[in-house]
Amino acid sequence: MSARRLGGSGDVWLNANEYPIAPDYQFSERNLNRYPECQPVAVINNYAAYAQITPEQVLVCRGADESIELLIRAFCEPGKDAVMFCPPTYGMYSVSAETFGVEQKKIMALPDWALNVNAIRENLSNTKLIYICSPNNPTGNIIDNKDLREVLNMAAGRALVVVDEAYIEFCPQYSVASWLAQYPNLVILRTLSKAFALAGLRCGFTLASPEVIEVLLKVIAPYPLSTPVAMIAAQALKPQGIETMKSRVVAVTENRIALSEALRDLSVVEHVYPSETNYILVRFTDGSKVFKALWDQGIILRDQSKQPGLINCLRITVGTEIENTRVIEAIAALC
Repeated sequence: MSARRLGGSGDVWLNANEYPIAPDYQFSERNLNRYPECQPVAVINNYAAYAQITPEQVLVCRGADESIELLIRAFCEPGKDAVMFCPPTYGMYSVSAETFGVEQKKIMALPDWALNVNAIRENLSNTKLIYICSPNNPTGNIIDNKDLREVLNMAAGRALVVVDEAYIEFCPQYSVASWLAQYPNLVILRTLSKAFALAGLRCGFTLASPEVIEVLLKVIAPYPLSTPVAMIAAQALKPQGIETMKSRVVAVTENRIALSEALRDLSVVEHVYPSETNYILVRFTDGSKVFKALWDQGIILRDQSKQPGLINCLRITVGTEIENTRVIEAIAALC
């Protein structure tokens, strides 16, 4: 369930991995009487330049969540094919597979949250899509590139390997976008919701071979992006917008480090997990108690305790310095 549907009446929203400050964009076009382009040229070209790939390798849609669904619709036959993913991980892989009646193969991550490559190999039969989130949500860790290459090689000719890079702007050195030419079965998911601070825009991207993109174009809606969304996305992907995004990443990283260090000093905290993202996974002595105490104070976190291996774990989005201070003070009061 989405963060907004979970509810809450807080004033410190740290449960959806959003950027805490709204960006400022202007829309002044007078063409809303016309349908938009299916794949707006300026958005596609700007994103291709940013990702250092060709426009033919880019598809834009309504957030990376739509990409997850499009891939299932295009490449999986209900009752016959399967998708694979590695819990604990992003929940929409499971939701989308269930929606379309496609079998789910859940290959649990190893205790250090690395891929269980041997188990993946043993379960490739009838698998058409392998979703791998890197950095992984909610754990925040990068998936080892050696393991990714091994999975890509074993799945060649059998399945598409879909690497979800929703948070890659916070650790761009780990992106596998440069591998697209080498692996025709590689698909990459991206978004403007995180480091670009445009969660409300609902704009995401699929990066893949031109052949895969052509298949997805056959099943995508005729007008996936509204004209205002396309105009703002194109602005955000201009050089100035990209530089602004990078400055946000620096600020978030600094705040994440400070928040992590402060949390480690609190007696109710068992472990603060390393993160390469804009959120932190924290294991508490009593996660539900911490969650409720902060909820009652208007500080909304994300409870991850129902995910396998994450008992008493809460995911905390990195907020502003003021918001992070409120989190620390509220948790410290429980010590």
